[in-house]
Amino acid sequence: MALTKIQSLGITDGTIVNADINASAAIAGTKLTGVNDAKVWVNFNGTGTPAIRASFNVTSITDNGTGDYTVNFTTALSDVNYCFQGSAINLNTSTASFVVQPHTTAGITTSSVRIINSYGASANTGDGKRDEEYIYVTIFR
Repeated sequence: MALTKIQSLGITDGTIVNADINASAAIAGTKLTGVNDAKVWVNFNGTGTPAIRASFNVTSITDNGTGDYTVNFTTALSDVNYCFQGSAINLNTSTASFVVQPHTTAGITTSSVRIINSYGASANTGDGKRDEEYIYVTIFR
């Protein structure tokens, strides 16, 4: 059923004059969608054979070696100007900080992002790369 009229209590018809809503936005139930939603997200196990626990717009994870993965998108993004966020954790150790970052030489494309998970050292040189049980990636565009 197409949305034909917005009804609201307390807002008089015609009082919203210049609403700035992305043309691809839509109302689904009670939520405005399509405006700054995550375009890609994944929660996966990075040890052994990578296994996706939950995801949106992700077809698979490619294991490129220790601490080195490619997140493959179901639907390509419009360009590579997206915002990447990643994190990882190992629940079985007391090590503090893991850095998940795009790979500097293969990194960002419209259909995938290659990521490195590292602890402490320069990720792309191979120092400090680690497989972790919980790896999270989110992309906004």
